[in-house]
Amino acid sequence: MTTPVLPRRRVALAGRLRSFGDAVALRWAGPSGMQAMSYAVLAGRVDERASALGPDPRLVLLEASNDVESVVTLLSALAGGHPVILTAPGEGGLVDAWDPDVVARGPLLEARRPGSAHDLHPDLALLLSTSGSTGSPKLVRLSAANIDCNAAQIVDALGLRDDDVAATTLPLQYCYGLSVLLSHLSIGAGVLLTDLSVVDACFWEAFGEAGGSTLAGVPYTFDLLDAVGFASMSVPRLRLLTQAGGRMDPAAVRRWAALGAERGFDLLVMYGQTEATARMATLPAHLAAENPSSIGVAVRGGRFSLAPVEGAAVGVGELVYEGGNVMMGYATTPGDLARGAEVGPLHTGDLARFTADGLVEIVGRRSRFAKVCGLRIDLDRVESDLGEGGWPAYVMDGGDRLLVAVVGPEGGDLAALRREVSERYAVPRAAVVVTAVDEVPRTPSGKVDRPGLATLVDAFGEGTCPTPARLIAPVGHVSPAEGLLGVSHRGNRSGDEEEVRALYAELLDRPDATLDDSFVTLRGDSLSYVEASVRLEGLLGALPESWHVLPVRELARTETPASGLAEDGAAQSSRVARWLRWRSLETSVVLRAVAIAVIVLTHAGVLDVRGGAHVLLAVAGFAFARFQLSGGRRSERLAHVAESVTRIALPSAVWLGVLTLVDERYSWWNPVLLTSVGGSNVHPQWRYWFVEAVVHILVGVTVLLAVPALDRLERTRPFVVPMAVAVVALVFRYGLVPVGDHHVNGRPAVVLWLFALGWAMARAEVRWQRWLLTAYVLTVVPGFFGDLERNAVLGAGLLVLLWVRSVRVPAFVVPVLLPVASASLFIYLVQWEVMGRVGYSLLGAAVATLTGWIAWRGSSPIVEPVARWVGARMAALVPSRAHAGDRVLS
Repeated sequence: MTTPVLPRRRVALAGRLRSFGDAVALRWAGPSGMQAMSYAVLAGRVDERASALGPDPRLVLLEASNDVESVVTLLSALAGGHPVILTAPGEGGLVDAWDPDVVARGPLLEARRPGSAHDLHPDLALLLSTSGSTGSPKLVRLSAANIDCNAAQIVDALGLRDDDVAATTLPLQYCYGLSVLLSHLSIGAGVLLTDLSVVDACFWEAFGEAGGSTLAGVPYTFDLLDAVGFASMSVPRLRLLTQAGGRMDPAAVRRWAALGAERGFDLLVMYGQTEATARMATLPAHLAAENPSSIGVAVRGGRFSLAPVEGAAVGVGELVYEGGNVMMGYATTPGDLARGAEVGPLHTGDLARFTADGLVEIVGRRSRFAKVCGLRIDLDRVESDLGEGGWPAYVMDGGDRLLVAVVGPEGGDLAALRREVSERYAVPRAAVVVTAVDEVPRTPSGKVDRPGLATLVDAFGEGTCPTPARLIAPVGHVSPAEGLLGVSHRGNRSGDEEEVRALYAELLDRPDATLDDSFVTLRGDSLSYVEASVRLEGLLGALPESWHVLPVRELARTETPASGLAEDGAAQSSRVARWLRWRSLETSVVLRAVAIAVIVLTHAGVLDVRGGAHVLLAVAGFAFARFQLSGGRRSERLAHVAESVTRIALPSAVWLGVLTLVDERYSWWNPVLLTSVGGSNVHPQWRYWFVEAVVHILVGVTVLLAVPALDRLERTRPFVVPMAVAVVALVFRYGLVPVGDHHVNGRPAVVLWLFALGWAMARAEVRWQRWLLTAYVLTVVPGFFGDLERNAVLGAGLLVLLWVRSVRVPAFVVPVLLPVASASLFIYLVQWEVMGRVGYSLLGAAVATLTGWIAWRGSSPIVEPVARWVGARMAALVPSRAHAGDRVLS
């Protein structure tokens, strides 16, 4: 008996485009003016692309922009029964996570296989991130019926007409923005495709020329409309403003409703979630002025009820919705794509009540509670109370603290606010952190990014967060506040100097730091460099390449991109907003984090990417040149190296000593870091070859530089010396001088060329030197391993370190990269023992990483004093007399 094959259910609205004939479907501003495409032409384009996708269902990942090609591909997939993952351009992480059969970018379809690698449920049509942001591992599964149902519900709730024209003021991968497109196309109305912000004069020119009549926005959009003077603008065809994507202040609802009554348009407040395809409720326009806190009533075919919540006020419960637009369920792995509908009533997570008129009013989030010192605190209630008291603020759960972000350039008396919160809610004053911010970070859909805001408050603590002047950013892009951790207001130079000095004093445990000290003179090294660079960027903005050798007073005066924030104009605001979405990190920092993550995941069996540890050897050489060799006198250099060696060798020796006592597979050659001298061929003994290699090489190079003549030569020929070492080291690389018959590629002499190569890369200042190093890499790397793929990984890592000085990463990645890169040594040390107990799996890798971070933080108070003592003893052994070559070359 065979299992019957269920027919695929296709999105009906995408299949009836041709029925609207010559009516204009899409409009967009082109080089020669407003362009238009009829429904008939659009239907033909959709059919062509559907043919390219093929007759059998395939999983399509669409990197969508607000343009014609994205719309055509989306409709082609929906009409052809191909489930679509919608994401923003450049979100490559979803490709790895979901392994789509087709990746669509603009008009290009990248077919990754002829059919499908997945078992796709016949009802499945669309997969969206739960938050409107991209890259989330959890997606909402929406069926064809969900999409058609909600499009019809929205048409009914808004009273859309076939002569309406909407503008894409929100990104298509956000459920609200997508619903604007699909609801209008479902009845033959028009859509203006644009990425322009409502603060851009070109947007309003295009909106007027296209005959725009409906405009959708989140609360932040309305802030932008206020900022550009919308109340005095002429928008003759506008008849409908819709608001969703978060609660709008009741006073603002009343004001916009009154403006609409005066100007001839309706304001419709809506409520929805991605889990309900888009929208679940609408507040009729004539009720907005009298019920500004309400979300209205359920859309046609939907029904609301309240589920009991322990501890909630009388009449308050969790809002539950039922209707044909409720999702099939979530997907967290590709295997979930075969699952059918699993959700009946949708528990929204919002706390609500019904008014006497039968309207729904949201009063908070079920999860918006914090437990501070044993007290359960309603964060929404705190926010509401503060707002009523004249403190516009956001309150977040900080674990054992309340994090309060006060919005405004001045912030007011923060100490008084902290005292008020403490006394009003009976929590210790030490458990309340208050920070003033000029802007709040927002998600791509314009909502307040509370996790980002919590990170901001946690990073700056008490006082005023150094933010740029208030700028207007387009909805659909991230506001300037999202980059607050990387930008500062550079008005108070002396204050900046003291803050940098204090940061060095804290981070490097050097209370004697002065304004004439630099990171290098205070003996910072690669282990503390990562945290220092990120925290300095949060204080000063983008750092110059040589920041680590600049005295505090000079570093604090360095102009950064933040100084350009005073430029006027919406175009500049848009450029700054886009730039502030990203953080610039030095490539060596990113490589450290990525390499150690890949190493652990490979050892866990999750990945099979080898060569990362050898890339880290070059990173170690790079760091050696930048930190240990940037000191002034020879005694300072040697003391600096001695401290660094201690920071590596001491915790490694202690850890390996413990392992030797409890595990017979290890020998006493391990804790003394001499396995390459007297160790056997037992594999576990060679697990820590990397640590041993770094220590041996650092000690060996330091002994050479202790010779005054060689020290002076390195100062006068900073590129030639490491290049010469890299060439000489090839005698070991190619086995001309044998060093052993097993684990050869892990022996210090054999990998010396990698360390010397990284050293030379740090000293390469002109293009010919980099091309010379490129030729070296392309010549020496092939054949180093017997594995072509491993050689490729090593070569790619070396070339990235050589040519890419900094890497732009999303701001939210930094809090992950920072601890992983900083704790890389300890993660490397503990990984095998942790995974041996937890399991060689993704969970084991995660626990090993966390354990390594804890070990790093916990051991620092012990290791650092010892390292400084060793450095001081080394400096005392070397004559302090300055030599002719004892000058800093940078």
